[in-house]
Amino acid sequence: MGKLYGREQELAVVDALLDGAKGGRSGVLVLRGEPGIGKTALLEYAVAAAGGAFRVIRATGVEYEAELPFAGLSLLLAPGLDRLAALPGPQRRALEGAFGLTEATPTAGASGDRLLAGLATLGLLAELAADQPLLCVVDDVQWLDRASLDALLLAARRLQAEGVALLLATREAGGGAGGDLPSTGLLELRLPEIRLAGLAEPAAARLLDARAPAALTGEVRRRLLAESAGNPLALTELPLSVDGSAAGEPAAAPGVLPLTSRLQIAFHGQVTGLPPATQNLLLVAAAEENGDLDVVLAAAAAFGATAEHLAPAEEAGLVTLTGDRRLAFRHPLLRAAILHRAPLQHRLTAHRAIGGALEEGDRRTWHLALAATAPDADLADALERAAVRAETRGAHGGAATAYERAARLTPDRDGATRRLVLAAEAATEEGKLAQAEALAERAGARTDSVFAHALLDQVRATAHFWRGSYPAAYRLLLDAAATDIEPPHAARMLLQAFHAAWYAGEEPVITVLDRLAALPLAEGEPLTPLARHLSAAVLPALGGPAAPLPAARDTAAAARRAGAETPSDLVQLCGVTLVLGRDAETVELAAELVAEARSKGTVGVLPTLQFFLAEAELFHGRHRDAEVTATEALALARDTGQHQWVSQLSALLGFLAALRGAEQECAEFTATARTATALTGGGPGTGTGTGTAAAAPGEPWAQWALALLDLGRGRAADAAERLQALTTGPYRHHVAATRAVPDLVEAVARLGDPGRAAGPYERFARWAGAAAVPWAEALRLRCQALLGPDELAESAYRAALDLHDGTHRPFEQARTALLHGEWLRRERRRTEARPYLRAALETFELLAAHPWADRARTELTATGAGAPARADAPEGPLAALTPQELQIARLAARGLTNRDIAAQLFLSPRTVGHHLYKAYPKLGITARTDLPGLF
Repeated sequence: MGKLYGREQELAVVDALLDGAKGGRSGVLVLRGEPGIGKTALLEYAVAAAGGAFRVIRATGVEYEAELPFAGLSLLLAPGLDRLAALPGPQRRALEGAFGLTEATPTAGASGDRLLAGLATLGLLAELAADQPLLCVVDDVQWLDRASLDALLLAARRLQAEGVALLLATREAGGGAGGDLPSTGLLELRLPEIRLAGLAEPAAARLLDARAPAALTGEVRRRLLAESAGNPLALTELPLSVDGSAAGEPAAAPGVLPLTSRLQIAFHGQVTGLPPATQNLLLVAAAEENGDLDVVLAAAAAFGATAEHLAPAEEAGLVTLTGDRRLAFRHPLLRAAILHRAPLQHRLTAHRAIGGALEEGDRRTWHLALAATAPDADLADALERAAVRAETRGAHGGAATAYERAARLTPDRDGATRRLVLAAEAATEEGKLAQAEALAERAGARTDSVFAHALLDQVRATAHFWRGSYPAAYRLLLDAAATDIEPPHAARMLLQAFHAAWYAGEEPVITVLDRLAALPLAEGEPLTPLARHLSAAVLPALGGPAAPLPAARDTAAAARRAGAETPSDLVQLCGVTLVLGRDAETVELAAELVAEARSKGTVGVLPTLQFFLAEAELFHGRHRDAEVTATEALALARDTGQHQWVSQLSALLGFLAALRGAEQECAEFTATARTATALTGGGPGTGTGTGTAAAAPGEPWAQWALALLDLGRGRAADAAERLQALTTGPYRHHVAATRAVPDLVEAVARLGDPGRAAGPYERFARWAGAAAVPWAEALRLRCQALLGPDELAESAYRAALDLHDGTHRPFEQARTALLHGEWLRRERRRTEARPYLRAALETFELLAAHPWADRARTELTATGAGAPARADAPEGPLAALTPQELQIARLAARGLTNRDIAAQLFLSPRTVGHHLYKAYPKLGITARTDLPGLF
C-alpha cells in the first residue's frame, strides 16, 4: 500500500495495539471520522504490518445488509467455523443458529438469547488466536446489522488476554444499525478510539503531489488543497476527475456540494468511462453484500455481463479479486457511489437477479424483497418466516424490518396489520423505541381489534418504561389488561404493569396486585402460581391482609409443571421473596436459577438474577460473596446494555463500599447508579408523563448507601436526612427503603430526636409482623430499644440478641451488640459492656466493616479495656484478590479446568489462566494444587 502522510501518531497507536497482541494482550481500537478521512487506509496499514505474524480476518458493513441478521458477523467469522466444536455447547449452538448452520428454535436454549452470540464470538476469536495472534478488522461498522454489531461489541468489552487485536472503523455521525434503547453501541461502550481529523496542510500537499497528475496547474492544485480540507481520499480521487478541457477546473464546482457528494461524483466519473456491461456488473457486485464472485456473475447475466467484463474494472483499480474468489472494492465509498448513481430500475433488477442466483434462504428472500414493487403474498409469507427465524436467534431488529416489509407486501389488510403489530413488538424487544411507537401508530390506525390494540398499548408501555415514564407505562398496561382479552394475556400485562408500578408508587402496586388476584386464571397456566405468589408476598408487606405463602421453590416447581421453562420465566419470583423478608429462599432459588442460566446460556437474565442473589447474600452478611456476584453482574449488564441493572448493581456495590468505609468508591458507584439510565432516555430529568422527574432505578439503594456511609462515619444528621427522605418518599415500599428503617432509627436516636422516626418505625413494625421471621423481629426490638423508654431498653436489646442467634446475619447481630454495649457503658456498667463490644469488634473486623470496627474499638477503649489495633487483612490472603480473581480461584479450587471456568464466567480460557497467574503471588502459592487448601 502507499505511504500514509501525516498519520504518525495514529500509526503509533495501531503499532502498539499489534505489539500488545503479540505479547498475549488483547486490545480494541475504534477509528472514527468522516468518509474518506483515512480510516480504511489505517486498516490496510494494520493488515500489512501484521504480516505473517498474525492471522487476519476482516469484514465490511454494507448498507443494504444492515437488517439481515448476523450477515456481517458470519462473513467475519467464516474462516473460523472449523473451530466451532471447541466452544461450550450453548455458545456453539448460538453461532450455528445465527449463521443458519442449524435450524434455531425458541426452545433450543442458547439459540434464543442473542447475547450469547457475543460470548460465542469472544470464544471463537480466542480459538482463532490460540496458535498465533489474531487481527480482526471491520470497516464501515455503521452499516453492520444490529445483531452482528451487538455480538462484536460484547466480545470487544470482554477481550483481555487472548492475543486479539480488534480494529473497528466507523463514520463520525454513526447511524446504520444503531437503535435508541437499550442495546449496546460504540459511543456508550466508550471503547478506545481515535478521531481522525483532516491532514495538516504540509502533509496534504505531499499527498497531493504524490498522487496528482503531473500536469495539474498551480491554481487547480491550490483549489484542490482548499476544497479537500485535508481529506486524504479527496486529495487522491478528486484530481482523477479533473477535466483538462475545461480550463483545468475540477469537475465539481467549488462550494456547491458537500465533500462526500463531491467524492461520489469523482467516483462516478471513474465508473462512467467503463463499458456499460462492466458498469452493470459493478452494480451487481455492489448490491451483493458478500462479494461472492460466483453469485455476482450468475446475477450479472441478467444484464448481459460476463466474467470478461470484469477486466476493465480491475485494470482501473476499482476492484480486486481476493484469494477466496470475492470481489473487493478499492474503497467502501466506491461501492456506495455505484449504488447511488444507478437508476432505481437497475437497482431493483440487480436485487432480483441476486435473489434468483442465491439458494433458498433468508438472503434470497431479502434480495427479492428489495426488488419487490407490488404486493406479493408468497414473498410476504417468506419474509415472515425469515422474521421468525431472526427472532429465535435474538435478532429482533432484523425481525422488525422483515415483519414491516412483509406487511407492505401483504395483499389483505388484516394480514398486513397483524404483521405491523409483530414488527412493533420486535422493535420493542430490540430497543428501537421510536420505530416501535411509529409502527404501533400505523397498526392501530388500521384495526378495531381489541386484542391488537391491547398488544400495541403494551408496546407503547414498554417504550414509556424504558424512558423512565413509569406512571404512563403502568396506566397503559392496566388499561390494556382491563379490555376483553383472555386472562393469560391479561396476566402477562399485569405482571409487566407490576414492574412499572413498583417505580410509580405504593398505590399503583396495590392496584395491580388486586387486579391480578381477581383474574380467573386456570390451574394449568404457567403464570397462575407466579401471580398468586406475587399477591401473597407483596400485599402483606404493604399493610394488606395476610395470605398463605408457599415456599418460593414450591411455586417455581408448580410453574415449571405448568410450562415455565427457563430462568426468565421465574426471575420475578426471586425479587418477590425479598419483599416479605424471605431472604434465605432468595439465596436458594436465585443461586439455582443462576446456575441454570449459565448452563443454558441465557445470558440476558443473569444480571437480574444476580442482583437479587447479591442482595440476599448481603443481608446474610456474606459481603464478599455479594461483591463477587454483583461485580460479575455489573460487567454483564454493561456489556449487554441493561442500564436498569447497571444502575441497581452500581448502587448495591456502593452500599458494600459504604460498609467498608470506602468513601470515594461509594461516591463513584452511587453517582454511576444515578446516571446509568441517562443513556437510555430514562433516569434523572426524564419526564414521566405526569410532570415529575423519574429517578434512576438504583436511587433507593444509592440513598441507603450514602446514608450508611454517613452513619458509619458519625455524620448522624446527614444520615437522618437521607434516610427520612427514603423511608417516607415514593419508594418507601422498596426493599432498600424497608430495610433502611433501623438505620434511620439509630440516626435520629443519636440526634436525640427519636420522634422523627415514628412513622417509618410503625410501618417497619407492621412489616416485621407480616414477615414473621426472627431476624426482622430482632431489628424491630433493636429499634424499640433505641426509641425508648429507656427502662425497657435492656430487655429489648437482650431479646433482640437472642433472636439474632442462628439467623446468619453477622453484621446486624454485631450492630445490635455494639448498641447494647454502648448503652451499658452509658449506664456505667463498663464490665458488662465489654463482652458485647469485643464480640461486635471481632465480627466487624472479619467483615472488613472498618467504620463500625473503629466505633466498637473506641467504645471498648472507653470502658477501660485494651482494644486491639485494626487488622489489615482479617480475611487472610483471599482479601487481596479482586472479585474476578476470587471467583476464578474458587472455581479452580473445586477442580474445574480453565475451559470449564471460562464457560461458566463467559470468558476465554486464556483470560482465566491470566487471572489465575495474577492471583498466585497474592495468595502466596505457586501451583493450582495449592488452591483447595485456601478455601
